[in-house]
Amino acid sequence: MKHLRALIVGGSILLAGNVSAATDAVADPDLLAAYGGTDFVSIATGSRQPLRRAPAVASVVTRDDILALGARDLTEALAGVPGLHIAYSSLVFNPIFSFRGNFSQFNPQVLLLINGIPMTSVFAGDRGSVWGGMPVDNIERIEVIRGPGSALYGADAFTGVINVITRSPNDWQGTDVGVRTGSFNTRDVWLNHAGTAGPVKLGFYIGWQKTDGDDQTIAYDAQTGLDRFFGTQSSLAPGPISLGREGLDLGLDLIMGDWQLRAALKDYKDVGMGAGVANALDPAGRGHNERWTADLTWHPQDLAPDWDVTVQAHFLHMKDFSDIQLFPPGSNLGAGVFPQGMLGQPDKWERHGGLSATAVYTGWADHRVRIGGGYQKLDLYKVRETKNYRFVGLVPTPLPGGLTEVSAEDAFMRPHTRHNRYLYAQDEWSLSRNWTLTSGVRHDAYSDFGHTTNPRLALVWDAGYTVSAKLLYGRAFRAPSFVEQYNVNNPIALGNPDVAPEKMETWEAALTWQPDQDTLLSANLFQYAIRDTLRQVPNSNPATGSTAQNTGRVDGKGLEVEFSWRAKPSLKFSGYYAYQYSRDSETGKNPGNAPRQTAYLRADWRPADGFVFTPRLRWVADRSREPARPNQTADTRSALSDYVVLDLTVRAENVLKDVDLSLTVNNVADAAAYEPSQSPGQQDDFPLPGRTWLLSGTLRF
Repeated sequence: MKHLRALIVGGSILLAGNVSAATDAVADPDLLAAYGGTDFVSIATGSRQPLRRAPAVASVVTRDDILALGARDLTEALAGVPGLHIAYSSLVFNPIFSFRGNFSQFNPQVLLLINGIPMTSVFAGDRGSVWGGMPVDNIERIEVIRGPGSALYGADAFTGVINVITRSPNDWQGTDVGVRTGSFNTRDVWLNHAGTAGPVKLGFYIGWQKTDGDDQTIAYDAQTGLDRFFGTQSSLAPGPISLGREGLDLGLDLIMGDWQLRAALKDYKDVGMGAGVANALDPAGRGHNERWTADLTWHPQDLAPDWDVTVQAHFLHMKDFSDIQLFPPGSNLGAGVFPQGMLGQPDKWERHGGLSATAVYTGWADHRVRIGGGYQKLDLYKVRETKNYRFVGLVPTPLPGGLTEVSAEDAFMRPHTRHNRYLYAQDEWSLSRNWTLTSGVRHDAYSDFGHTTNPRLALVWDAGYTVSAKLLYGRAFRAPSFVEQYNVNNPIALGNPDVAPEKMETWEAALTWQPDQDTLLSANLFQYAIRDTLRQVPNSNPATGSTAQNTGRVDGKGLEVEFSWRAKPSLKFSGYYAYQYSRDSETGKNPGNAPRQTAYLRADWRPADGFVFTPRLRWVADRSREPARPNQTADTRSALSDYVVLDLTVRAENVLKDVDLSLTVNNVADAAAYEPSQSPGQQDDFPLPGRTWLLSGTLRF
């Protein structure tokens, strides 16, 4: 790792120096913007700046990109982000945003923001037990950091940060009405409006969607093995996964003077259980997630010379209900038969609130200083569990009364509250006309696991109009979830109140070269070390199950190469190649599941006015299985096969006046493609959909 770090530092300096020798011009900000600065980003520092100058390895997905891809969901819109691979959890098929090889079932290492507000569930560190997806019809742009972001965003900005920015009446005016239909009985409708009423700018969004979901088949599941052992015949495998859902999304955006109020509702019901929460097919189980969010921002103009102040209050309320069949009727897990199946209804309620203030000072020559602080309260304030079993040791045993609401003491968790107070400071120092040093640090004080301090440094060199280079260092932390701290009455995964947060240090070097207005090349090298990794570790007495512990270290390294080339006015190519390799100190092997290599190629072709063809190829390769950790079973299944998937979107603009049509065909060649299940030897891998189609229409007023 020391040698790689030296290579990152030295290589970036030499490479930037060699390229910059071809130009003796300094980087004029206005000319930079005119020459190629169409992509801007705010996520890297909190202030808008050209992507090439941002002190981070970042990506931007614009609304034009979303439309060109024919995306229906956030996961589809992120398909072209280098170093990001999206897999699926066995828990309700929630997406796993795997940055640079970091893969885990709950995916707490990635911070998802909507307009800067965290969507993290304090229960498990994910986006909620029943996520259900996020439609893209009200998204203006998506900004992504590949790498650490805790110096600015705090907890869980660990391996990556995704900030979804919704459409605002500051950015557009008008009304859009849309419909969508497609495979699996998919039906969507939505309405977007932005306008002005006197001194008030008003935006609102309403969207409804329903789908039966992909019905690809799982060949075997956990019950298959239990049937062999106990002589039963209860498994529903081979059988289809369950991915149906119905969702309602509402959004409101009000702006008046220095004030902005945003509020949203996400209500998803009848959400299928994917391949089954306990790795056994569950066609009957359903989930329901209701999420209210609101934020109020005060951003006064010209409050004081050289000062820019923002104060924000935010609130999130989330209900996660599940009615699940852990194992099917007739199953036997060693302590008796479950005639109706092993059933559970774990419900929980969370509310989060916070207040933050930020001040940016520009009165110090060549410096832009940002200071801020805030307070958060994360409250799992109610839990309820109904089930027809209890654990005797590690064995689920039928309850004589069938489905029973258990007492608070016997539920999977008791209510808990976490408080956090934080301060941060950041300085963007223009060392010269084309050198900028960004330094920052954030200190968080948590009520349950203590204090953590995370710095960052970023040196950016604009060597000319065509070249920029970056050398980056950052430290990040991932807060332990309540599952890892306080889980009880589930011997498979017991909590430990003494665990500490995961920690990560990252070095990066990046180079961007734009030899002409039609060509853009960029590359970056990265190296990271994750310490105090949180895992479930078998107890010394195997009969008592496993407990969350800080154990082991993961070291990773890799590269990401991107390009964009406009071959002619009507044809543009873009894409990336990404490589990563990581090593787990406990096993000496790759942690498994994440692809070592990925590549993406996209073309945008306009053969005639109003028509756009956007084919894209995705290649995923070199996915190993999870190795055996101490006292745990290795995944002995053969390695997953590589796959290549071709998707195509055809978009016709103004077919009729102010009417756009879009047809997307995913997996055009009907290729067989699989993502890994996270249950060694117990469950078949997850098949991705075969050939599917989606037809969308939008009317603009």
